[in-house]
Amino acid sequence: MRKDRIAVLGDKESVLSFKAIGFDAYGVFSVEEAKAKLKALAMNYKIIYITEDYAVALNDIIEKYKSKPYPIMIPIPTLNADNGYGMDSIHKNVEKAIGTDILK
Repeated sequence: MRKDRIAVLGDKESVLSFKAIGFDAYGVFSVEEAKAKLKALAMNYKIIYITEDYAVALNDIIEKYKSKPYPIMIPIPTLNADNGYGMDSIHKNVEKAIGTDILK
């Protein structure tokens, strides 16, 4: 793994298509497996996309990395559902960066 690569973590169905565009995709089957994989990926990648269902479950780990420049962890919707967690995260980051949420 190279530190300049992008990783995608989530259920196998949702992350498989990211391989086609050159991302390193990691399909997991449980929250415990996702937690271990996320910790390993955090040491080797600058950007990690994580499906919303796992992002919600691993929010405590994601929050720890928000104060650091890398890795950047970005929630993405799954193929089956979008719970809004990713968009909420984007709104909060925009508001934090410029003082107001211009996306609403």
